[in-house]
Amino acid sequence: MNTFAARDSQTNLLEVTVSELSGSIKRTVETAFDHVRVRGEISGYRGQHSSGHAYFCLKDDRARIDAVIWKGTFPRLRFKPEEGMEVIATGKVTTFPGSSKYQIVIENMEPAGAGALMALLDERRRRLAEEGLFDQARKRPLPFMPQVIGVVTSPTGAVIRDILHRITDRFPVHVVVWPVKVQGEGSGDEVAAAIRGFNEMPTEGPVKRPDVLIVARGGGSLEDLWGFNDEAVVRAAAESRIPLISAVGHETDWTLIDHAADMRAPTPTGAAEMAVPVKAELDAQVASLSARLRGCASRHMDHRRQSVRALVRALPSLDQLLALPRRRFDEAAAGLGRGLERTTVVKRRSLDQATAGLRLEILANRVSERRRFIGEQVLRKERCLERHMLKEHSRVAKAATALGALPARLAGQLQRERQHLTALMRQADTAVSYALTRNRGLVTGQDRVLQSLSYKNVLKRGYAVVRDAENRPLTRASDVSVGQFLEIEFADERINTIACGDSPPASPPGPETARKKPTARAAPSGEPPKQGSLF
Repeated sequence: MNTFAARDSQTNLLEVTVSELSGSIKRTVETAFDHVRVRGEISGYRGQHSSGHAYFCLKDDRARIDAVIWKGTFPRLRFKPEEGMEVIATGKVTTFPGSSKYQIVIENMEPAGAGALMALLDERRRRLAEEGLFDQARKRPLPFMPQVIGVVTSPTGAVIRDILHRITDRFPVHVVVWPVKVQGEGSGDEVAAAIRGFNEMPTEGPVKRPDVLIVARGGGSLEDLWGFNDEAVVRAAAESRIPLISAVGHETDWTLIDHAADMRAPTPTGAAEMAVPVKAELDAQVASLSARLRGCASRHMDHRRQSVRALVRALPSLDQLLALPRRRFDEAAAGLGRGLERTTVVKRRSLDQATAGLRLEILANRVSERRRFIGEQVLRKERCLERHMLKEHSRVAKAATALGALPARLAGQLQRERQHLTALMRQADTAVSYALTRNRGLVTGQDRVLQSLSYKNVLKRGYAVVRDAENRPLTRASDVSVGQFLEIEFADERINTIACGDSPPASPPGPETARKKPTARAAPSGEPPKQGSLF
């Protein structure tokens, strides 16, 4: 009977899934431990995950519990977790159904007692000092007379009023206040952001970048001043390009920003005194130095005046010293204009000579002049030959007349002379013919060169020259507009036409089209066709 009862009771249990069971356990744990405070040592902390969450463990000498800080909670923590740090964490316990584990979700965290704070402060001071953030070589001197002073502090406390009052009494300058929280959660991040913000301000702008910074706060306990021990504040102070004065707490209060700042002031009022000098003292000092400077300058001028007077008596007069240089200057000035004109004329002549050979008209003129010169030479040679022949004929006639009375024995000699004269005449004819042939060859060669350079030969190969209404050649289709008057020159004649848009489809020309075809305008007979430049 008992066996059957046990079997019946087991079969009457409600069946649940693993997810339902895990969810029930999660709700039970979160209800029973919705707000707990756990003291333990941080273990396995590696910083924030790429998602922004932080995962680590809290442990003591006998147990450990997984812990998590969500991304939205992490920035609000006053103290950031560090490996090996003993803390008191406040949060709620929950489970992670994916692996059947429980963990504490931390909402707030603080070091476990003042001893832990001092230990954390010493360890952080040692680590930052090893990085060189506290080295004296990095510290810069404060400007003697700043024009703008930047103050990072609370806008509602007595600190800012003390600083402004002290600066007004000593040396009134422009003060720019960056309001921040100086105590509590997020105060360190605001101070670090203010220091970096002052450094990123433009030198010239609506609000000029300060020449010196003052980070100030009144006195308080270690917990109250903990924001100025934040690592972000220390690094911002060390990276500041503007000289920085730390005035946090009273004279006996020391924070990490005091070591990284360029100068530490015991109080905010002392920081104001370090930032600006006393104007009254500067005025008195300037007045004293001005009086001493005027007296020294007066005595120096008297001494120099006496020395100059003694030297003047030994020097020649000014006219004597400047006579020769003045004359040289006048001569050079007089010749400068003439030299410039001659140089201009010579350069212009050289330019004209250089450009004269670059025109086709000059080459044509040279060919024409050469032709005329050869023709004149030929005519001159012919006239000279005629005169020489007439002279020889006259001489021969005179000789024949004189020899008519000579005896017959001279007839043979006369015949020989006549033969010699005939040979000389043949040689003269041969020389004249050779000279004419050579000159004709030169003229023919130059004419061939001239014809080869003419654009007429290009037109004979099937090309044409297109000109506008002003007889200017057109080389690109983009230079032609619709409706523009054009003149087309072929190898035989020129015709006029009008430019139109896209060509219509080809159609056989009819009688009307043939009748309406524009007549070709022949080039004027009296004017030779113009030839374009070869260059």
